[in-house]
Amino acid sequence: MARMSEPVERTGEYALRGDYHRQLSPDWEFYPTYLAKLNLVRRYLRSLAAGTRVLDAGAGEGVLVDEFRGRLAIEGVDPNYASEHVRRGSLLSLPYGDASFDRALCLDVLEHLDFAEQPRALAELFRVITPGGELLVTVPNLAHLQSRVHFLLAGKLIRTANIAKHPGDRPVAEYLDLAARAGFVLVDRQGIFPTVPILTRWIRRSPARLAPLHRLLTRVLPVPGWCFLNALRFRRPPFDSAQGGSLDSARGSR
Repeated sequence: MARMSEPVERTGEYALRGDYHRQLSPDWEFYPTYLAKLNLVRRYLRSLAAGTRVLDAGAGEGVLVDEFRGRLAIEGVDPNYASEHVRRGSLLSLPYGDASFDRALCLDVLEHLDFAEQPRALAELFRVITPGGELLVTVPNLAHLQSRVHFLLAGKLIRTANIAKHPGDRPVAEYLDLAARAGFVLVDRQGIFPTVPILTRWIRRSPARLAPLHRLLTRVLPVPGWCFLNALRFRRPPFDSAQGGSLDSARGSR
């Protein structure tokens, strides 16, 4: 593949696990959720006009960059990975000029930043997206349905991962507020995997075998606030003075 024409540099988790997103284990508890997310993002990218400038911020191994480079002007940036089409760089100081991209992706990234870093990353994404452009974000939701039930019974939410891995774990409502403060306007919101108690435990124990049940739950209970993962599509307003769109409709389903 073209990406192998230059040396690949890995640090952090990629140094330990290699290109693990390219070789998914069907026993991984998040296997069906990850595949559902990829399907959603692929549909979004296929809807874009040829030649659209796209940044995958936190691209990891560049799975989507490699897949869509033939049709889109897509490139990736990641603090722990570098290859021919993925540039090493920080989301807190993106190595691009203002308004360099028509679209940006930030997929399962913000939760890996701490609370102070998250607004800085969103400000950087706002800066590099052209006015009128869009940002597609996916984030795990600390306040998913199973977590809410656990809070009622035990007085605390269930973290989406340990604090070392997800130091910025939040309810999705807080991510919506952070994005609004950065200047983004919410365009669309979708949920993946409503975590119905008991069923969620079964799916996590047999993720590949019960992937059809995972898909069924998402289809029949598509309440974003109940879902483990949320996909949030934002727009940078065409003019800075147009910032501040209402999120009341989104808050209704939190």
